[in-house]
Amino acid sequence: MARQADAARAGRAERPRKRSDNVPLDTELVDLPPELRWREWMQRVEAVIFASATPVPRDTLARVVGRNCSIELLIDDLREELRGRPYELVSVAGGWQHRTKPAHAGVIRASGAPTRATADLTAGEAAVLMAIGYFQPVTRAELSKIFGKEISRDLIGNLRSLELVASGPRSPQPGAPYTYVTTPAFLSAFGFDTLRDLPDIEMLEDAGLLSRDRMMAADLGTLMSEEGDEE
Repeated sequence: MARQADAARAGRAERPRKRSDNVPLDTELVDLPPELRWREWMQRVEAVIFASATPVPRDTLARVVGRNCSIELLIDDLREELRGRPYELVSVAGGWQHRTKPAHAGVIRASGAPTRATADLTAGEAAVLMAIGYFQPVTRAELSKIFGKEISRDLIGNLRSLELVASGPRSPQPGAPYTYVTTPAFLSAFGFDTLRDLPDIEMLEDAGLLSRDRMMAADLGTLMSEEGDEE
């Protein structure tokens, strides 16, 4: 029995210890040949992007690779490897994220499988959200004037609960009403890298969704006083 106990203790002693969270990550990988080092960096970057629920910015990826490693070149190589796959790496909301290719959108909808989409917005909610994107910071009264109908607090509240919209600075107009601005989640949901990627507003005007004329003709002083202390 004593010999068995000694053998068991010896076996436990020989088992590799789990890597401590306090041990710093080896990012330079100087012991690896260049081609294997690059491959390891690629896998690290892809793993981080794949695991993240939100677009991953460059500075986050830089934490897992060498100081002189080009994140952009790594992304280019990863995109090349994914060329034949139904998903790709896209630049969105100031970072990178895995997205299924647009060609497969119909197949995914037909399957009925739950997706990681931010939200299923109604046409009205999507239009108001896009208007906020174009005219931000914008008040609810201004949005109502743009669309020629009342934009409810509930609609704005739903967009805020989905974290697509946030409160902006108070308007300098009488009553100091709240304004609304879009968030990084808005960019991610629509696949935009920055607000400069928004489609030409004339496209939305042609579709009858927005009206710059209504916006510019609005009596902003009256509108602001109507807003009062709205949140």
